[in-house]
Amino acid sequence: MTQAISVENLSKRYELGALHQETQLRDQLVRLLRTPFGKRRTRETLWALSDVSFTVEQGEVVGIIGRNGAGKSTLLKILSKITYPTSGRVKARGRVAALLEVGAGFHEELTGRENIYLNGSIMGMRKREVDAKLEAIVEFSGLQRFVDTPIKRYSSGMRSRLGFAVAAHLDPDVLIVDEVLAVGDADFQKKCISAMHELRGGGRTVLFVSHNMSAVENLCSRGIWLAQGRVQLDGPAPKVIEAYMTSFAAAENASTALGSVGDRSGSGEVRFTRVEFRSSEGDLQTVTRAGRSIVIRMHYHANEPIIRPIFAVRFYTELGTLVTTTSTWLHGLDICPVPAGEGYIDLEIDSLNLMPGRYYLSLRLGTSVDQRTYDALEHAVYLDVEEAPIYGQSRRIDSRFGLVFFPQRWRLDGIGRSATDAAKRAADA
Repeated sequence: MTQAISVENLSKRYELGALHQETQLRDQLVRLLRTPFGKRRTRETLWALSDVSFTVEQGEVVGIIGRNGAGKSTLLKILSKITYPTSGRVKARGRVAALLEVGAGFHEELTGRENIYLNGSIMGMRKREVDAKLEAIVEFSGLQRFVDTPIKRYSSGMRSRLGFAVAAHLDPDVLIVDEVLAVGDADFQKKCISAMHELRGGGRTVLFVSHNMSAVENLCSRGIWLAQGRVQLDGPAPKVIEAYMTSFAAAENASTALGSVGDRSGSGEVRFTRVEFRSSEGDLQTVTRAGRSIVIRMHYHANEPIIRPIFAVRFYTELGTLVTTTSTWLHGLDICPVPAGEGYIDLEIDSLNLMPGRYYLSLRLGTSVDQRTYDALEHAVYLDVEEAPIYGQSRRIDSRFGLVFFPQRWRLDGIGRSATDAAKRAADA
């Protein structure tokens, strides 16, 4: 296949505090006046990118993910020729359209219509080519009433609408999109996702940066994870996303000690000491994704043997609404006496059917012998649940749709058929 993008040993260095290079005589004179004896303040350097290499085939849709400051935007700016690398080479084949920032590439004094033609000419398109696309661009943006208004009077949402409409409709060979889903309303975001699906189907090459892992997984066949200016992992999108989500455990406390929890009660013969969230493979994590499996490991310390203990967990929303309760008693588990000393118990959840959001867990450890409570902690730890393509689509499902979702299917066999037809088919079967 033909390579649409080639990146070889790409590095970009910035000097913190330096606004620009002193290439003009005026700049050098100012520097001499400030430091007449030749002493210069040592500037701190930052490598936004360091030895980044990868290729993208024509028609491939690649998601670029990573934390803030990982180098994602710097990479896209170099690919778009907005800035230039310190070292390394970049090659992009064909027309490149980029939507990197709200309003980037627009002239403030020109109208929306005039900016469409300006962007088309920058991409090397003739006027008649832009004429053919103009109506579709304006309709997609939803700015029919304002297309002849100067851009300086547009809101950020209006700029984003027009920017994406222009980038997606001017027949780019390579489309570079940076966080387009972070701006605009839900309907506009759906339009953007639909447009990128069409670009993918039309053989266009797309580089897509987003913190919406659900959209990345559904739109992109491949993912590149950047960390501290380097390629951390490059491979199939689901695999890269899972590795990236697991990495949050390294920066946050995925294993929460419970010794300092204030809202605690119980007689104290046994105490919870630590809670860990783990993937089904055993990796620590503080963030999981809707519909994924998870293991909640509860560590305890028993001062003496405990007969017939009961371990219980409750899930609450951030507003304190009880989502669910589970316990070893509900599962009919008659646990043998717990010996004195350290131990742990695992709660394995095959599919965490919670909508994206933050959930708090309350823990209880008691006994069925005399209904005694040894330890009870309210809202002891929290778990962040991120979006995922729950139903195999890129449509975003969030807290507006409720607290939980259910594994389910819709059957369309009966569309246009009466109940009599259904009964007849069942009888024939």
